[in-house]
Amino acid sequence: MNLIEKTNFQFRNQTAYYKGKVREVYTINNTYMVMIATDRISAFDVILPRAIPYKGQVLNQTASYFLNATKAIVPNWFIHSPDENVSIGYKCEPYKIEMVVRGYLAGHAWRTYNSGLRTICGVKMPDGLIENDKLPAPIFTPTTKSAHGHDLDISTEEITSQGIVSAKEYEAIENYAGVLFDEGSKMANKQGLILVDTKYEFGNHHGTVMLMDEIHTPDSSRYFYLEGFDERQKNNQPQKQLSKEFLRQWLIENNFQGLEGQTVPQMDDDIVNAVTNRYIELYQTITGLPFIHRNYDGALSVMEQKIIAALQSF
Repeated sequence: MNLIEKTNFQFRNQTAYYKGKVREVYTINNTYMVMIATDRISAFDVILPRAIPYKGQVLNQTASYFLNATKAIVPNWFIHSPDENVSIGYKCEPYKIEMVVRGYLAGHAWRTYNSGLRTICGVKMPDGLIENDKLPAPIFTPTTKSAHGHDLDISTEEITSQGIVSAKEYEAIENYAGVLFDEGSKMANKQGLILVDTKYEFGNHHGTVMLMDEIHTPDSSRYFYLEGFDERQKNNQPQKQLSKEFLRQWLIENNFQGLEGQTVPQMDDDIVNAVTNRYIELYQTITGLPFIHRNYDGALSVMEQKIIAALQSF
């Protein structure tokens, strides 16, 4: 199978190119951005050695679904998706933070809590919680956005005092993040899921704070199954979830957390296929739509022509 692991396009009026861990972004005429979701996968801020079939398609189509569904309540960058792995939207000046919203004590928040700490990003958490407990109210735990290496937890006060984002803009970002998390939670509940935590990125577009990048995808979000959640929590059992957390746990069990001196374990076909299946399951569950596998034969050539045609219509 010819996975989409990288692109090498050159578009008319192209003014910039950026390669992230998973996405590749082409800037057109300093006005539009062509964002391509590849099949690369990262964990603990490290690109893993094997790509995951259909992962890029799931990411792009999940993000497109939610961007369209929420554009009436929060302004976002998205214009059009001309290809299964591609979105085109407005170029924004990104704020150098990621806004993480947590409704439950899971993942990084739980690992912090379990270490004995009761404060994360300046937010105090109550004693007596166990892993995956629902928090009294959703909390905002922003991180710095690093082009290389690990993102770092940061408090609201540090963001504004260091001038990373102005107080007025941060207020808008936090408000939008809360609105999106609330709407995403309602949409998830209707599909039998719980939106556990997620992250959002925002940028400035001609003076307007605007949602960027992806939203409510398996890469940016964690979901639990709603049915049986309370019973499993009562019995202190692991929650059934749809997210990348099971891959993180597999890496941890194989002595890798992205720390210096650690080596990424080899990923066999079983783990690769398991990741693919989890991503597709989440897409179909959260959207209620069937997943139609893209044809990888000549995918890059087809993709390029679709992008060119879309840009000519702008």
